[in-house]
Amino acid sequence: MREPAKYVFIWPAALIVLLVTLFPLVYSLTLSFQSIRLVPPTLPRFVGFDNYANALCQTRFWVTVGNTATLAILSVAAQYVIGFGVAAALHARIPGEQLFRIVFLMPMLMAPVAVAQIWRMMFHSTLGPVNEFFTLFGLEHLPFLTGSTMAMASLITVEIWQWTPFVLLLMLAGLASLPTDVYEAADLEDATPWQKFWGITFPMLLPISAAVIFIRLVESFKIVDTVFVLTGGGPGLATETLTLYAY
Repeated sequence: MREPAKYVFIWPAALIVLLVTLFPLVYSLTLSFQSIRLVPPTLPRFVGFDNYANALCQTRFWVTVGNTATLAILSVAAQYVIGFGVAAALHARIPGEQLFRIVFLMPMLMAPVAVAQIWRMMFHSTLGPVNEFFTLFGLEHLPFLTGSTMAMASLITVEIWQWTPFVLLLMLAGLASLPTDVYEAADLEDATPWQKFWGITFPMLLPISAAVIFIRLVESFKIVDTVFVLTGGGPGLATETLTLYAY
């Protein structure tokens, strides 16, 4: 029996979600086809695809595309591998499992701007504790935020540190949902842990793995706050991302 009353609750929420998501999207698309000057203010002027054509012809645009793709692909790949590995270890009930769960999830709860500020101090060229640690081994201070390659590596490190817990959390949930009878059958066949992983665990977690990787790739391509605070897009254009370029 259908209950019409449920639509009284569903439709208002659906309309609000549509307004909140569709209005910014339509408004942004409308602006992209116009030329607007804020200082001094001028009336919007329709320019068609000129804005897109100008962006595609700029070398700076393609540099930011490469930077964003490098940052997203490398950081998400590392997040997935590390998150999956730690989730498998925690699922195996290692000693101190509950403490590790709390500690590993803490970085994800922090604001990206706060995380960037902390790592900016840690990567400081002269006073940062990371460089101070390296001096204990007789190494020179490294240009974490001023060298092109090192700055990108530093950004990837920060992304891995903050967002691996997200992968860990979802992979733990996926591991907890796996049926136990399949593993019992594998034990009867004297399957090794490696065979269980590649023959049972990994294939059964492919759907959630794909969802995790997709979500993290989308979020990584939108990164702006961490880059803005940590490197400002520099040195030069070495770490400028698409969102920072648009800003």
